[in-house]
Amino acid sequence: MADNLIQKKGESTWYVRLAVPADVQSKLKTKVLVQSLKTGLRKEAMERRLPILTEWKQRIRTAREGIPLPEGWQDEIISLHDEIEGMFQNVKLGLVGIEAPPPPEVDPVIEARMRNNPKLVAAFQGLVQDHLKDGLAGKVRLIDEMSKGFQSMIPKLYTRSFNLPITQQAEVNAVLLHPNQHKSKSPITSARIKAYREFRESRGGAAKHVDQQVGKMERLSEFLKKEGHPLNFDTVDNWLKSLDRAPKTLSQYLMAGTAFWKWAMKYDATWREEYKDKVNPFTGHELPQGGGSETAGKEREIYTQADTLKLHRAALDNGDKPLADLITLGWYTGARIEELCRLNKDSVIAVDGIRCFDFPKSKSKASQRVVPIHPKLLPTIERLIEETKDGFLIPTSSHDHYGKRSHAISKAFGRLRTATGFSKLHVFHSFRHTVVTALIRADVTDALAKELVGHETGSVTHDVYSKGASTAQKLAAIKKLAVIHIRHA
Repeated sequence: MADNLIQKKGESTWYVRLAVPADVQSKLKTKVLVQSLKTGLRKEAMERRLPILTEWKQRIRTAREGIPLPEGWQDEIISLHDEIEGMFQNVKLGLVGIEAPPPPEVDPVIEARMRNNPKLVAAFQGLVQDHLKDGLAGKVRLIDEMSKGFQSMIPKLYTRSFNLPITQQAEVNAVLLHPNQHKSKSPITSARIKAYREFRESRGGAAKHVDQQVGKMERLSEFLKKEGHPLNFDTVDNWLKSLDRAPKTLSQYLMAGTAFWKWAMKYDATWREEYKDKVNPFTGHELPQGGGSETAGKEREIYTQADTLKLHRAALDNGDKPLADLITLGWYTGARIEELCRLNKDSVIAVDGIRCFDFPKSKSKASQRVVPIHPKLLPTIERLIEETKDGFLIPTSSHDHYGKRSHAISKAFGRLRTATGFSKLHVFHSFRHTVVTALIRADVTDALAKELVGHETGSVTHDVYSKGASTAQKLAAIKKLAVIHIRHA
């Protein structure tokens, strides 16, 4: 019976059968599991048996290994233990005339079940009457014994609910016996982080931004678990110090923390109850001035003509022609690296008889713009259109999981920049600084310079009412950018 199929005597119907291992027979209360497959066709029976066998094997595994305890079960058990102890402590305070919160109401279903058990009722009444003979002292002893009785039910409750094996039962008992030896787990649990991520995504948050915000909370959670400290101002302060980041980055961590805190206080009932009297621990921090990364507080450098030629030659020497072309586009446009990597054949259009780049909206409303192509760049663009295999002007080897085409080539540029001796203040975005600086120094108006690189001017008149400069005016400005005499591969 290797295929677990049987037919009973006198029947054509197939059954699936599985012998239950001896060590779990008592828990499953059977030695053999059998179920009709409701077919007389062996081929159908072979298929129908599979999900049933899978489910049975899972039941056997659960009976043998138990159900995994949830994350933070230690904190949950200790909290339940303390809650029971506190409840009966309040009852004792009430006995001696000290005002204390009333005990919680008994669940009507549980109360009815207890009242319908004559033996339980009789035992409880006998216990109460025996202790009441000794007056107030007897009442106190009765409450203490009831408290211990309820607390002793916690391991039994978990054992029954999760079908715990002996080893885990011992672990549960050890946590209750020595609660102070257990380091508190982070309140920022994986379940809360999952719920927070789903909330942010449901509100239309950009995938990368959501990942960054959630990632910061995951790092804080790991810190809390490692240190065993509660979530408060001092702990957050120590966490920030451990990060060794620039002040601007630390500020982003605090903003991420505040966003999570506000979400939890509004949408997580348990969190709201636990922290209802607490102040947001992510506010009020004095961040260091300077420090952090070596580039903190420093402005990015611009690339000179010589710098650009040096980078271009280095890219060609490395056999990386796409990177060399990207550098050329950066010099003549000042566009963002992702904008350049998304240019395709359809992005090259003619407006008023002038060849232009049609940049779609990316970072802001102003990023959607039409920019004339510098005459010296046209031969490169014609070649890229002719060579493209997928429609894009700049071929890239891979995308990141946010769909960014510039991910791999951006890393390649960073390596090239370092290899050619430039500092971390020189990044691809520096070409943007270079172009804006060159336009301003060539007496191009501030509004037109911003229009060419996709920045809002900050002027209502220009940003809202004006249709912008003409294509001819834009081309005249673009022509003022210095020419670099690049060599071809």
